[in-house]
Amino acid sequence: MKYITSYIILLTSYIFLACSAPSIPENAQRINSKPPIYPDYTDVTLPANLCAPNFMVRDAQVVVARFSCGDKQYVYGEDNKVIIDDDDWAMMRDAAKGKSIQVEVFCNYSDNGGSWKAYKPFHMYIANDTIDSYISYRLIQPSYVAYEDLVLAQRNITTFEESNIYSNRLIQTEENGQCINCHSYQNYSTSNMLFHMRQYLGGTMIVDNGKISKVNLKTDSTISAGVYPAWHPSLNLIAFSTNNTMQTFLMKDKGKIEVFDTASDLILYDVDNNTVSTICNDSNQLESFPVWSPDGKTLYYSDAHFEYAANDTTSKEKQVIARFSEIKYNILRRSFNPQTHTFGEPEMVFDAAALGKSATLPRVSPDGRYLVFALGNFGCFHVWHPEADIYLIDLQQPDSIHCLKGLNSKQSESYPSFSSNGRWIMTDSRREDGNYTRPYISYFPPVKPGEKPVCRKAFAIPQKDPEYNILLTKSYNRPEFMRQPVTISPKDFAAMAKTEAVKAKYK
Repeated sequence: MKYITSYIILLTSYIFLACSAPSIPENAQRINSKPPIYPDYTDVTLPANLCAPNFMVRDAQVVVARFSCGDKQYVYGEDNKVIIDDDDWAMMRDAAKGKSIQVEVFCNYSDNGGSWKAYKPFHMYIANDTIDSYISYRLIQPSYVAYEDLVLAQRNITTFEESNIYSNRLIQTEENGQCINCHSYQNYSTSNMLFHMRQYLGGTMIVDNGKISKVNLKTDSTISAGVYPAWHPSLNLIAFSTNNTMQTFLMKDKGKIEVFDTASDLILYDVDNNTVSTICNDSNQLESFPVWSPDGKTLYYSDAHFEYAANDTTSKEKQVIARFSEIKYNILRRSFNPQTHTFGEPEMVFDAAALGKSATLPRVSPDGRYLVFALGNFGCFHVWHPEADIYLIDLQQPDSIHCLKGLNSKQSESYPSFSSNGRWIMTDSRREDGNYTRPYISYFPPVKPGEKPVCRKAFAIPQKDPEYNILLTKSYNRPEFMRQPVTISPKDFAAMAKTEAVKAKYK
């Protein structure tokens, strides 16, 4: 019996040692700089419900980190990674709400037990504000033409759970490929949502109050089926752009590729009546990227003036390729009558072309006061333009334009969006390597009278393994906030995808 007791004591001791925290190295060399952690969570402001911000130091052999919160300390370290216990993080995060957590990082860069370096402590500030629990995005290889393995995914950012909403591998074949494109939600809710499927078994998948249908929005009176969508915040109406989109590869330009429209209009789709009507279709205007104001009484969009040379016998596509740097989008808006479903005349919101710039992808804050957009030198696909940044306009002071420095980087930022409470702005960013887009989020604190609107330092969506995005050879495309997950299964979407699309009627 005593041998069994001794074995239990020994086993218990082994488990305790195996699970015990690493020790803080003594006599470490003090470094007067913050640690080079990846992702960079130094001095960021995090939501009150975000999952643990795990990180690593790429060149280190061993990393140890001490988190100090009030009178409690937590120490973690496993090789060159810091993986925070989920329960510990929840306790720290809740205790530090409205305050901060101090983090000290110690690194050993030698593989034979060399000296340690102790970096300057930094803080993780925990906001009083929470964030929407879910985001969704396309995961796509940034290979310009390949999309054999493409999914529309959703992620719970209060945990590390990720799942597929739909995958094109469910129905495509070796001979017949399918592309998934452009998802949208009504007022952050997944009970009314949509996404496009192009090419094989193509159509627009509409979820109306939880019921799926597949619609063909192309009519004889429109350029294409619906492309860039915006679901009205309260009515069963969806504004779309219709686009003839092309791309060209660049041999001499420092850019890799340019994506452009040779024609684009705006249409309105009535979900209940399955009808399409024209909002605007001026042949000399390229209208795109519609978005509604939160009250549903205004439609914002990007618009570029482009006239094809009448004496030029080359195709429209070749004319645009030859002059693509001339295409500069402004932000316009039209009033909307919810009772009659009619629109007013266009009004200029931001004349980017007058500044020699191009403004695309507008989004309005949930309180209706602020408008954010991507600003580049030209064109509409700013994801390919390293100079593109996110800017903000206070719609109460329309001449006041602000560069959101805390959100931007030296690489491209595109596709901004607000969380449902307006306190967080998410963008698609290529800041890490210039090739892969990844979602970054920045805190947008309330603006006090007399102050300028600012964003705090942006942070990457945390992963359980901080090396995950380094090894993932896919881009996160069109990240959107959601209040809840999509509950329709990928198989149910695939079953509907195999049916014939219902053709919309032009009104």
